Amino acid sequence: MPKRKLGKSGLEVSAIGLGCMGMSFSYGPPKDKQEMISLLRAAVDRGITFFDTAEVYGPYTNEELVGEALAPYRGQVVIATKFGFDLNPNLDPRGMKGAPGLNSRPEHIRQAVAGSLKRLRVETIDLLYQHRVDPNVPIEDVAGTVKELIQEGKVKHFGLSEAGVQTIRRAHVVQPLTALQSEYSLWTRAPEKEVLPTCEELGIGFVAYSPLGKGFLTGAMNENTKLDSTDFRSTLPRFTPEAMKANQALIDLLARIAQRKKATPAQIALAWLLAQKPWIVPIPGTTKLNRLEENIGAVEVELTPDDLREIDSAASRIRVQGARYPEKLEQMTGR
Repeated sequence: MPKRKLGKSGLEVSAIGLGCMGMSFSYGPPKDKQEMISLLRAAVDRGITFFDTAEVYGPYTNEELVGEALAPYRGQVVIATKFGFDLNPNLDPRGMKGAPGLNSRPEHIRQAVAGSLKRLRVETIDLLYQHRVDPNVPIEDVAGTVKELIQEGKVKHFGLSEAGVQTIRRAHVVQPLTALQSEYSLWTRAPEKEVLPTCEELGIGFVAYSPLGKGFLTGAMNENTKLDSTDFRSTLPRFTPEAMKANQALIDLLARIAQRKKATPAQIALAWLLAQKPWIVPIPGTTKLNRLEENIGAVEVELTPDDLREIDSAASRIRVQGARYPEKLEQMTGR
């Protein structure tokens, strides 16, 4: 597995990471804990060194799972987690209804970090993200608090998730950002406009979550796919049968290239992301070993400049249908 550096920070991680959320949150009922521990350890055995979790996933149970599974590999892996939500016992398992409010007050950040350190069974958090920008707390206060936590040895690197350009710049002045994590894939290309150029200018790495379009870009879903009510995709405008039918054109494009490259649509989607910039690291999530191995195989797929031009040209003619989040959640992004 090749490695990549996240911007100028020197933080080196596997070129493809593993998003752990779906193991215990959002995509239907939590998966079997022992099976997920085995999967996480299988990922390490296959060269993945970058794992993504958050206190809100569960809440808390995903960090506990990751902490237990990766305890034997301390020092060999990089674990990223996130703070920024007010967690309450009534949190819906889909992470939607009764979704928690935002809270990035300095004392709350410290509380969250203390809990994450315990659950992850580590002395220092490798990469700590603000999960969503809190409009009620100046980003300078957030960055200043994380800076103190870095000085205290509780955190190594600072990141933001789904932040807009002005927030990124303001935070970076106080405490240099190692990474920005936002959704980015062939069907979610908003970061290309302003965010990626800003990351390049400032030397910030980019971590792409949902690089396979929450499963859609694997080609395993279509308008007849029935999503369980506990699956948060059932609440997303982009996963209505009409939208999935309209967006099938993207799958057809990926499948066409995949056939030529003797690869799968998912591998082409990941290889496309890897080809965009050397400091972009996708973190596809999965709960299945065969999918994990398929995703890892994307690093072997080489897309030529001609391939990339063909994908861009074809993708630019496809209008993606449906917003990626309901309005309330979309309002939390890009601030």
